[in-house]
Amino acid sequence: MAIIVNLDVVMAKRKMSLNELSDKVGLTLSNLSILKTGKAKAIRFSTLETLCKVLACQPGDLLAYVDDEAPTSLYNTNDTL
Repeated sequence: MAIIVNLDVVMAKRKMSLNELSDKVGLTLSNLSILKTGKAKAIRFSTLETLCKVLACQPGDLLAYVDDEAPTSLYNTNDTL
């Protein structure tokens, strides 16, 4: 199980820098960077709420679940059709 953080994608779509987001959200650059790179182990709902408000998005825009055990393709690359 893996939770993927798409903060960088949403920021790019909004053309917002990490410095600008830091100022608007009230989080340090260090903490935002940890979240942006996917190294965070947890996030407070209040932080998620503030990010969504500032970025005008939904929590699902920032976070995604990826099943590590799901097959990556329908066919084995060694199989011939």
